[in-house]
Amino acid sequence: MLKLTHSWLTGLDRPAKQMVLALIDFGLLLFSAWAAYSVLHGAPFQPNQTQWLLMLAAPLIAFPIFIRLGLYRAVIRYLSEHVLWTILRAMTIAALLWATGAFLLTEVAHQNVLPRAVVLLYWMFGMLLVAGVRFVARWLVWLPLQHRYRGHQALIYGAGEAGRQIVATLREGKDVFPAGFLDDDELLQGKDVNGLRVYPPRQLPQLIEHFALREVIVALPSVSSARRREIVEFLERHAVHVRILPEVSEIATGRSLVNRIREVDIGDLLGRDAVAPDVKLLGQSVTGRNVLVTGAGGSIGSELCRQITALNPKRLVLLEQNEFALYQIERKLKDVADCEVVARLGTVSDAKRVAALLVEHGIQTVYHAAAYKHVPIVENNVLEGCRNNVLGTLALARTAYECGVEIFVFISTDKAVRPTNVMGATKRWAELIIQSLAMEARLAGSQQRFCAVRFGNVLGSSGSVIPLFKEQIAQGGPVTVTHPEVTRYFMSIHEAVQLVIQASNLAEGGEIFLLDMGSPVKIAELAANMIRLSGRAVSDPRAPDDGIEIVYTGLRPGEKLYEELLIASGNVEGTSHPKVMKVFEPSQNWEILEADLTRLANLVQQGDAEAARKLLMLRAMGDFAGEVVATPPAPTQETTAETNGQVLQLPLGRTAGGR
Repeated sequence: MLKLTHSWLTGLDRPAKQMVLALIDFGLLLFSAWAAYSVLHGAPFQPNQTQWLLMLAAPLIAFPIFIRLGLYRAVIRYLSEHVLWTILRAMTIAALLWATGAFLLTEVAHQNVLPRAVVLLYWMFGMLLVAGVRFVARWLVWLPLQHRYRGHQALIYGAGEAGRQIVATLREGKDVFPAGFLDDDELLQGKDVNGLRVYPPRQLPQLIEHFALREVIVALPSVSSARRREIVEFLERHAVHVRILPEVSEIATGRSLVNRIREVDIGDLLGRDAVAPDVKLLGQSVTGRNVLVTGAGGSIGSELCRQITALNPKRLVLLEQNEFALYQIERKLKDVADCEVVARLGTVSDAKRVAALLVEHGIQTVYHAAAYKHVPIVENNVLEGCRNNVLGTLALARTAYECGVEIFVFISTDKAVRPTNVMGATKRWAELIIQSLAMEARLAGSQQRFCAVRFGNVLGSSGSVIPLFKEQIAQGGPVTVTHPEVTRYFMSIHEAVQLVIQASNLAEGGEIFLLDMGSPVKIAELAANMIRLSGRAVSDPRAPDDGIEIVYTGLRPGEKLYEELLIASGNVEGTSHPKVMKVFEPSQNWEILEADLTRLANLVQQGDAEAARKLLMLRAMGDFAGEVVATPPAPTQETTAETNGQVLQLPLGRTAGGR
């Protein structure tokens, strides 16, 4: 019966629905008038002719008022509690006009045809019935849909404008049915918004059971990252899948908000706001210039290219050794870039190829993102790691210096600090190359600037642990973590690239730039959070259930429990950006470094991986066959001492700022 009623109602066109509702209102108001007399007399009322006419007048008086106040314009499906105020006003005006008409009739007929109690009772009955029929109709409309989507319903956390837009769009689809809102605003709780009840968050456990909920969508794009983290941590304690609407700054205009809903990621759990860039620093070394990006098809390189094109360079040259990756990034850039985009296959280790590229395109700024960075892979491929990360950086940086490139930015990693793995060691050697060339440029009186940027773990990069966890969760587990106490610093790929571009403008030569990344995150806690946010539980080995287990596999060769950001912490200085720091780490005299690089190149050529590993790790930890010097901040700073044009060398234990 309900199904037939629902089909009949929804099948009518809008004018027909309005006519049906008007006829129902007529009957209800006529009944209200009769019921008012009956209650007053304490028995079913038998009206005379005058009273019949008076009762028939009640709905006729009410109709123009209902129409004027828009009661027949409202869509029953999306009726909210605001209609109650409209019905109250309409019934009050209708009852007063009815009473006025009855008073005039009393003056003519000289008899009281409408007692005042009847007017009050009519007003009360009319209010209840007119409002009630609309909410019953709304229930009838939604009931079949609620049964159809049972198990596929979602709550929207946030009853603001964004939440209402999401509800409207979900109702047009067939995948997820919006069951209601959660909101912290006590003024909204218990009310209806767009036809959905607003519940306090504390009722979530009962709502999950009542609606068979499997998902909560967080629609609070304007709240701070800290507040977003609190909400996500609250939701992860319940067996629901959590998705989130990004921050306002991430939402593209002109697109449906539903299309912007994404899975919760580690960035939502960091508990810190993304570091905003200094707009003045972004374009100085890019706008109107010829720029080269190495490793342009990688996760960092491709994002770097996208942001550079937005800063209007004269020409952007992409260097990438992977053909498919180069094709992908070139295709994407040419759709959006206003500058010339030049895609070139090649490796940074080919000095002749690099020199020809730099000269042909008049390169002024180089961003060196090409590297092998997967720790376990590089650990098992020492020679290739040395060839690409160390000797490749040497070939590129030396060629850039000789070709007069003005700005050179090398992308390093926090794993370069007192490294325990081959990848980190190769990055530390590369840092030393950049520092030595910066010193050489300074001594030669050149205006060339060479610097490095040191990252933590970059969310969304190809080497991030996040994609692995997502894949393992999708497969039902287990999720593998190396050690329960391992921690890492995290930053978004967007922050990382902005740091690189800003560093190129802040550089004076020889600095290593760092971003304030907040507190390190425990990887085990990250894994548990991601499991819970997927709607699953973390399995307890002592009480097995259908949850996902976290398995500890032990630290991999060369892996640390925690990462460091600095070697010489006393050398840290601020910059014009409050969240970007620079440090002048201990560096190496070029003659000594060159000798070690020659030895490493010979070992790579000979294929002696073990000897290359020993040399790599020994020198990366600072045990060079000579004295370590501290890279001075700039020629004009007091920390640089010069005697007859030569920089004073400091013994290992006396580097500026210490080790």
